Amino acid sequence: MERPRSTDDLQRCGWATSAPEYVTYHDEEWGTPLSGDDALYERLTLEAFQSGLSWITILRKRPAFRAAFAGFEIEVVAEFTDDDVARLMADAGIVRNRAKVTAAVANARAALAVPEGLSELLWSFAPSGPRPRPRTLADVPATSAESVAMAKELKRRGFRFVGPTTGYALMQATGMVDDHVATCFRAGPA
Repeated sequence: MERPRSTDDLQRCGWATSAPEYVTYHDEEWGTPLSGDDALYERLTLEAFQSGLSWITILRKRPAFRAAFAGFEIEVVAEFTDDDVARLMADAGIVRNRAKVTAAVANARAALAVPEGLSELLWSFAPSGPRPRPRTLADVPATSAESVAMAKELKRRGFRFVGPTTGYALMQATGMVDDHVATCFRAGPA
């Protein structure tokens, strides 16, 4: 039986090598297709909390976010009250930004109102057809026509903190687009 390759000899996207949390996230999650309303609500919420911060900050606080936001169960978070917002604002384990906290609650409520479900709505913006594989990190865009359209539709439906850049980061994280660079061991066919 062949021994598994050491992760030390794998080529990865350049952003994924500076911390063990990045390596694990890159190797096991980033760019892997994800579905399910609660799972996508979690990723949408975390991407919104990341705005203006380093993603490593969010990854390191992710267990605390999951505890604070009831495992990102949309139906539970949608019922959060002002007391819950106060509890979250006092929770040093998460990012304590009132606008982001209240947006997470509002987004849970907005997600409940999506007749087709959040997962189906978000995936409806995934680009179809082949896309060029980024050769380097410089070739990876920050937004796309699809993420602009996604952000516009989410805002129309009452979502907050979901601009085109956040939308594109969500698309990358959840496998709607595959932006692993060409030399990365996770890169799929171009």
